[in-house]
This record gives sequence, C-alpha cells and structure tokens, in this order.
Amino acid sequence: MGWFWADATPAAPAVSKPLNHPQSDGDAAPPPGCPMHNKKTVDAFASAAPTPAAAPAPAPPASGCPVPHSNPSANAASSSCPVPHGSAPEPTADNQQSFLSKLNPLNYMFHSISQERAPNQTHALPTSRDESSIPKGTGDGNWEYPSPQQMYNALLRKGYTDTDVTAVESMVAVHNFLNEGAWGEIVEWERRFGKGLLRGWEVSKRGEDNADIELRRLEAQEGGREQPTLIRFQGRPKEMTPKAAILQMLGRVYPSKFGTEPPFDRHDWFVSRNVNGQQKEVRYVIDFYSGPPEPTGEPVFYLDVRPAVTPTAAVERLMRWGGDVWWKASGSEVREEKKNARS
Repeated sequence: MGWFWADATPAAPAVSKPLNHPQSDGDAAPPPGCPMHNKKTVDAFASAAPTPAAAPAPAPPASGCPVPHSNPSANAASSSCPVPHGSAPEPTADNQQSFLSKLNPLNYMFHSISQERAPNQTHALPTSRDESSIPKGTGDGNWEYPSPQQMYNALLRKGYTDTDVTAVESMVAVHNFLNEGAWGEIVEWERRFGKGLLRGWEVSKRGEDNADIELRRLEAQEGGREQPTLIRFQGRPKEMTPKAAILQMLGRVYPSKFGTEPPFDRHDWFVSRNVNGQQKEVRYVIDFYSGPPEPTGEPVFYLDVRPAVTPTAAVERLMRWGGDVWWKASGSEVREEKKNARS
C-alpha cells in the first residue's frame, strides 16, 4: 500500500476517503462489480517485490581463429597458437549493473514510473499526483502519491496485465486513504512515546480514554509537539508478521473470537524520532486487513500499526496496555467519574 515517489511537484491535497465507489441499496453483500472486493485487486494492492530483470544474454561467440590450424605448414614457425582459446573471464559486480541499483532505496520501487499512456490502454487516466501529509525524512516536503496513470503502469510492470483500467482511480483513492490512516496511527504513538518512556507512562497511566487529554496538557507545557518524519518504507506482502501468524493459528482453534482472513499486505515504515536532539530510527510494522463490507457496499479495512519488537518497543506496548487495564481494574475510572460528577 505504500507506493510513494520522492520527487516533489505541486499537487492537490490528499484524498480523505475512497472515491468513485459504487453504492448498494442496503444489501450487506458487496456489489458484484466492485473493484475493491475483487481477489485480483486485493492481490494487486500487495506491494510484491518487483520481478527481477532478466539476466543479460551471453555475448555471441567470437569469430573463428585467424590461424589456419588445418594446415600445419602454414604456421610451422610458431610453436603455439598466438590466439588465446581459453574461456572468457567471468563477469564481475564491477562490470554489470545490479538489479537493486535500479531501485529507489527509500521505497524499493523503481526511481520513476512513466506517466505515458500504456499500449492498448482503452481509458484515459489522470496524471496529477496528490501530496500526502507524511513529511519526508530528508526535510524537503512531503511524500507524494502516484497518479492513477503511474499506478496503472506500475501494476502492468508487476505483471497485473488484466487490471481493470476503469477501477484504477478508485484503487488510488483507497491506497492513499489507507496510507494516511497508517501515518495517523504512527503520529499518535510518537506523540506518546517519542520523548521517552517516563513521559509515555505519564500519558498511559490514566487509561486510553484520558490519554488525549494528558497529551494535550503535556504538549501545552512543552510548547508544542514534535513532528516525526518518514525516512523510508518497504512492502513485504509475502512475509507474515509473527503477530499475524499467531492470530491465524488462534483463529483455527477459536474461530468465533480470532477467526479472520490473513492480512493482504504488510509494510515496514522507518520513522525518524527526535530523542534529546538526536535522530533515532524507529521501525513500525503495519498489517493491512480487509473486513466485511458496510451495508452500503463500501469496503472495510483494518490496520494493525505498532512498533517492531525491540526491548524499548516492548516496554511501550506494556505501558499502553497495562496502564489501561490498571486504570479500569483498580477502580480509578469509577472514582474519576464520581469526582467529575461532584464538581
């Protein structure tokens, strides 16, 4: 779901919700023509690794040896053939271009995707690109989303040659919407723990319901909030996270509670966190799930966004979960409600 390109050009604001999606008359089942519930569309959203370029064809054999070996008298003066007939030296990394060198290291996509209309394309697609709300780690503006034409060309390049060209604009809108939602979750986590574990506990100890109040109070005292930035990201749709794998196993044992489809995509986002004036790289893991559609037929997606497991991240998760459980189990929630009622 994370197809960004780093070159900045003026663009319209990012879409806040999926557009051009067909509505139904209250039936819970998705419309039969909905591109977002098509199995091929879901597979296309998964940022599969680009197909490696084919190995260069071997060089044609050298021309024949100029020394006439069939006539011994012709080269009697020579004790050996002056033409080297040994095997050619093997190509090295210095004389052939690596496939990875063709990719943008910030997103593991090709550096640029053409805005040109694809061969045999039957429907014209917009070439304008929306600017996201996600600041780049380089500090030179925000990441930009691909245009519908770029998205279509990228899908064709990945081998999805049967993509419905008329559905691409809706796919781009959903793609942008999900990425904005993922970034919003990351920003909220960074607001809480970006300035250290002690401050994170100050926010978490009064439960999730009061966390936003505590954050606003602390940020007012500190003179504002730190804005994280996205350094780079990587799609890993074929590598299921340990948490997703455990949930799938639990779903087979206890389907009524944990039963769910596996995530259709997985991303790793690398975020820059300011710690005492030093920039620290924090990896976040995002699992993308699809859920049952709305009664109107609109698709539903769930995002599981959390920092990757490290000692610090484990403590952050424990604080967030434990603080909420303790706040409710100790009766603090009830006492807070009574106190507010008296005042």
